[in-house]
Amino acid sequence: MVKLASTRESRAYGPGRRTRNRWEYLNAGFYLLAALFLVCGLSVLLSPFPYTANYGLPLALLGLAFLLPVNAHDLVAHLPGFDYCFALFEFDLQLALVEFSVPLINIVGTILAFVGVLLLSLQTENGYNELLQKHALNTLIAGPLFWLIGSIHNICQIYERANGHVQILQKCVQLPLLTGSLLFLVAGILSKCRVFGSIHAQRIVERNWGWLGLCGSVLFMVGGLMNVIKVFKMQQMDGLRLEKLRGSAYERLSKGREDQLTLILGNGRMKKQFEEVGLLQEKTGARERSSEGSQQDLLNTHISFQGNNMKSIVVFF
Repeated sequence: MVKLASTRESRAYGPGRRTRNRWEYLNAGFYLLAALFLVCGLSVLLSPFPYTANYGLPLALLGLAFLLPVNAHDLVAHLPGFDYCFALFEFDLQLALVEFSVPLINIVGTILAFVGVLLLSLQTENGYNELLQKHALNTLIAGPLFWLIGSIHNICQIYERANGHVQILQKCVQLPLLTGSLLFLVAGILSKCRVFGSIHAQRIVERNWGWLGLCGSVLFMVGGLMNVIKVFKMQQMDGLRLEKLRGSAYERLSKGREDQLTLILGNGRMKKQFEEVGLLQEKTGARERSSEGSQQDLLNTHISFQGNNMKSIVVFF
């Protein structure tokens, strides 16, 4: 349940400034909603009433399903910021380790966690299965492990130009996500250690994973709330106080855009010149056709005049 928390100026969550801001708010709101579904699902799972507890895992699955488009949107939003030029990773390593890698790692972790919860839900419906239980526990460890790696990448960002207030809000987002990922990882490991040799393996997994997971999901919700505040603050300030590409990456990106603009303008000028030449040729052709028509009319008039003269001579004789 980790998402990218970056202060890059080059974010494109949508076309146009107003649309981009609206989609960035939707991204932050969807993450908060996903964390809320996870909290509700684990709370229902730990309910003492068996009938209501059956709805806990489906709610948790819904929260994880909401998280997938959020991370995919984070990845798509930051790729246009450097014009999909992956060669810039060589000059700004953080661009590769954070803006590109973190959403991918989070997507993999979310898919694994989704599969683990789905396997647990299947056992709730169909009864205990040792093979499914083993795979469920393994994926419930692997998924949070990817979340933890993504959180470590997230929190190891280095700032050069970002505003201090934004950096504080950034840490308020990153620390709950890191702690929540660690709690989910510990929950998976403890569940796997305690399940072997027990006749109530399914209930032990749900209880152990549920309590620590509930604490972790509450931290995810706190991180999501702080992320909404961070997004609001970032949109209120100008781009000069946000993080840009570092090293020579920004200069190379600017130079590439200038060359592309020059090429586009050059093509536009050539097209205009070709249009002007074509128009000039059309005018010249029209003049030539008009001149030929005038000469032909003059010739016809001359021939007609000579014919009239010949008729007059014949009549005279």
